[in-house]
Amino acid sequence: MPNTPSAKAELIRSLTRRERNRGRRSLMRTWIKKTLDSIEAGDKTAAMESLVRATQFIDKNVKWNQMHPNTAARKKSSLTLKVNAL
Repeated sequence: MPNTPSAKAELIRSLTRRERNRGRRSLMRTWIKKTLDSIEAGDKTAAMESLVRATQFIDKNVKWNQMHPNTAARKKSSLTLKVNAL
C-alpha cells in the first residue's frame, strides 16, 4: 500500500485508468466477436455492419494507445478478408 499522499493519489488514478482501459478493450473485443459470429452465421449484411463498428473501436484503441498500430491493421485486414469472402 502507498505511504505518501502522492502515491495514494497515483494509486487512485491508476485504478481509474485501469477500469477505463478494460472497458474500452472489452468493447472492441465484443464487436470483433460479433463480426466473427455474423461471418459464421453467413449473414453478410450483419457482418458488414459489425465490421464497421469493430474497425471504429480498433482505431479508437490505437488512438488511446491501447494497441499497436500494426496489430490494429492486422486485425482489421483479417476481419475484412473474412467478410469479403462471404
